[in-house]
Amino acid sequence: MARQALARVPEDTNWFWQDFGSCRTSDPELFYHPQNERGLRRIRRERAAKAICAHCPVRIECADYALRAREPFGIWGGFSEDEREQRLATG
Repeated sequence: MARQALARVPEDTNWFWQDFGSCRTSDPELFYHPQNERGLRRIRRERAAKAICAHCPVRIECADYALRAREPFGIWGGFSEDEREQRLATG
């Protein structure tokens, strides 16, 4: 089985923003899809996670970290894995 890429944490990363994330009081499973999740179930879960991100006071910091680290899993700063990949591909 091929290994999944790991995040590449930038050397200048600071973590202060994580203490203020709206996701801290939410179910972590909302932000990470189970293996083989597809269709309507995945869409609903992602929408619920993104709704939490939409009102998060550190959404920008979270999204910035996820893009710079190329975080391979989960909803970060309101973006899914695929959305982050698209943003990175288009620059």
